[in-house]
Amino acid sequence: MLLDRFLPRIEFDSYEDFKKNYQVHFPENFNFGFDIVDEWAKQDQTRKALVWCDDHDEEKVFTFQEISLLSNKAANYFRSLGIRKGDVVMMILRRRWEYWICAVALHKLGAVIIPSTLQLTKKDIVYRGNAAKVKAIVCVNDNFVVEQVEQAMPEIPTLQNRIVVGQPREGWRFFEEEIEPQSDSFERPDGDQATHWNDIMLVYFTSGTEGMPKMIQHNFAHPLGHIVTAKYWQQVQDNKLHMSVSDSGWAKFGWGKIYGQWISGAIVFAYDMEKFVPARLLEKMSHYKLTSFCAPPTMYRFMLLEDVASYDLSSIEHWATAGEPLNPEVNSKWKKLTGHNIHQGFGQSEGSVLLADFQWDPIKIGSSGKPSPLYDIRLLDNDGNEVATGEEGCICVMDVKNHPPTGLFTGYYLNPEMTEEKLLGKYYNTNDMAWRDSDGYYWFVGRNDDVIKCSGYRIGPFEVESALIEHDAVVECAITGVPDPVRGQVVKATIVLKKGYEPSDALKKELQDHVKHSTAPYKYPRVIEFVDELPKTFSGKIKRAHIRHCDEENAQKTEN
Repeated sequence: MLLDRFLPRIEFDSYEDFKKNYQVHFPENFNFGFDIVDEWAKQDQTRKALVWCDDHDEEKVFTFQEISLLSNKAANYFRSLGIRKGDVVMMILRRRWEYWICAVALHKLGAVIIPSTLQLTKKDIVYRGNAAKVKAIVCVNDNFVVEQVEQAMPEIPTLQNRIVVGQPREGWRFFEEEIEPQSDSFERPDGDQATHWNDIMLVYFTSGTEGMPKMIQHNFAHPLGHIVTAKYWQQVQDNKLHMSVSDSGWAKFGWGKIYGQWISGAIVFAYDMEKFVPARLLEKMSHYKLTSFCAPPTMYRFMLLEDVASYDLSSIEHWATAGEPLNPEVNSKWKKLTGHNIHQGFGQSEGSVLLADFQWDPIKIGSSGKPSPLYDIRLLDNDGNEVATGEEGCICVMDVKNHPPTGLFTGYYLNPEMTEEKLLGKYYNTNDMAWRDSDGYYWFVGRNDDVIKCSGYRIGPFEVESALIEHDAVVECAITGVPDPVRGQVVKATIVLKKGYEPSDALKKELQDHVKHSTAPYKYPRVIEFVDELPKTFSGKIKRAHIRHCDEENAQKTEN
């Protein structure tokens, strides 16, 4: 076990014991590549690290020993290209197995990695490349991705190397071929190339619904923050398969497919799906006999449209979800089919899991659970005062300036002014609204901007969305506010219907009545729009701000 190197205590008697006594310790020079991957390899050369497969029946199984040696080759290769500590490398690798090799190699070098989605266009790549001063790009040999990078390169002066994985490409360096002659020995750097726990290791571009993405920076201690994420929320097991569904371009990948999982000794299962097909995912889950699983609520909703009972999911002992709140109806249906609840987790790209359903206390369906022991979390009003039990407030992480928690971001990359403004005050404000009940459970309301103010009432979108999801006709929906001359705002529902249902005034009335009976009547949607799909960010989050903006534009056109 490696956990006992970092945790003075691993087992806890209760949530209260966990919250009070959980601690994480680490050396000044902690580096995930050397202190986790290489250490596992030294302990057991046969210990599995990664089981990988794709849509073309290709499969690869890697031990920690193999990851260690391949990452050494890759580190020597990147060094031969002139990449040193602090240099920035963008990776657009979907779920390719090379991601794990490259990430570990670049961590060993002390380089800064920027995981990125393959949906980025030329404009996105140019913005990111120049904002972060990217020196190299490693990407999958996908025609769209390659074309966008090639078009972007002339406009990124710092970009010196483009590297492709999977298949060779004319004009590109081919990763597998070029690392082959490199030495599989790589000494830990010293002197000015040595890494310190507070050096920058990782930068995420946030997938905000408005404005240009911000660069969230994490240090080399960040992986240790995900011990709570993996062991205590996702409940991964030593030497057992864990799957989190995420593209490598998102923070959820770091949450569920590498850091906390490997520190805890789990085997990461990666399915490199080119497109989310619920039946295929269920097939893989059944075939590989996973032990723990995590996916966004949207994926659970779409899997429920399949014949879930026809797949053998009995090996999976723990189910988890994050990304957006989980609707109670989805959990109820899943429990009937599998016998297990889905454990909710809440957080952001800015940190590890902040709130979660942990193992000691019963789940309250619909809540986001209780705070991680890493963070002092309070609910504050607009003046920075703590709100009472049962009242809504912004989820805030306290005392981040004097005692920065392990796992929380350390600032905005190359933007000291924003870092000072957002992070170096008394607390970090997530801008997510919630309320806390008398048992200490937190109940998510919505983004601060998403809360609807109607005739003096404050209406959170999640509760109304959950009510609508209960109806058999609804696959997914988004609740927003639209301007109203009398009430200020009224509730609008943008709805995707299941196959077999057609939009009609009668169905609108049925859905409105359903909400009136499921929750407080004043929360029902006075406006309903049926759509084929909801607008979403690259990471799959519903773009409620985009819906609001379109409605405002349409209202202005009508007035004119």
